[in-house]
Amino acid sequence: MNQDRLAGKWKQFTGSVRERWGKLTDDWLSVVAGRHDQLAGRHQEQYGVHREENERQLRDFRRRHRNWNSTTQNGK
Repeated sequence: MNQDRLAGKWKQFTGSVRERWGKLTDDWLSVVAGRHDQLAGRHQEQYGVHREENERQLRDFRRRHRNWNSTTQNGK
């Protein structure tokens, strides 16, 4: 197994734990951070890219689509 894919699986696991801990303690910032970690881990596992490249790609995606949620809620 590729080292980057293994790191992706680990990031998914820790993100899941972080999300659950946030729900347990009612800390929604931890929940969101955990979900972000899970997404980053899935991306890293799927494509086998290095952590830095993975974070760059996710940051670019979020920047390009930052208004998506507000436009879907407003019915535009």
